[in-house]
Amino acid sequence: MCLSIASGLVHLHTEILTTQGKPAIAHRDLKSSNILVKRNGQCCTADLGLAVIHSQSNDYLDVGNNPRVGTKRYMALEVLDKSFRVDVFESYKQTDIWALGLDIWEITRRTFVSVIVEEDRLPYFDMVPYDPSFEEMKKVVCVDQHRPCLHNRLHSHPILSAVAKIMKECWFQSLSARFTALRVCKTLSKLDQDHDYDIDKIKLAL
Repeated sequence: MCLSIASGLVHLHTEILTTQGKPAIAHRDLKSSNILVKRNGQCCTADLGLAVIHSQSNDYLDVGNNPRVGTKRYMALEVLDKSFRVDVFESYKQTDIWALGLDIWEITRRTFVSVIVEEDRLPYFDMVPYDPSFEEMKKVVCVDQHRPCLHNRLHSHPILSAVAKIMKECWFQSLSARFTALRVCKTLSKLDQDHDYDIDKIKLAL
């Protein structure tokens, strides 16, 4: 599931220069409720109503009316502290990466390790109310510098331990230090190739 979400984000973020190509797209509202899951566990990203479009070939950037629009719980640090560069497309892509880390965090909570699985919760569920305000999220993420807690059980499994490291890479304060969607995708692909999954020990709690 994590790999298919990341793969979809790579496709969105990439400009395809052919007659039937597409501009680069940043989602701007990537969250679990905007991700559709097929019966085989593959994921599709939905709801591109807030997307930003960029064409490098003609230097075109369609931002829309409000560069801060999105779901407050999933807003990146730079959006919350208002240091976000509204004129730079790469900035929008990196806010998607921040949200991708939160989506992956939600998936890992619902993943069995032996017989342990956590409750289905939203990011920062233990720090902010169900519908947090912009200022409440700013205090938690920017002032107090909190990130979603990673359960110790993640570090007891080689795959989930590696996935936990990916999440942390998505939440760096520095945009240049954050993973790109392609890097996340390649790292998850390598995990998929290097490890044989034991279905009895790691499976999704659906």
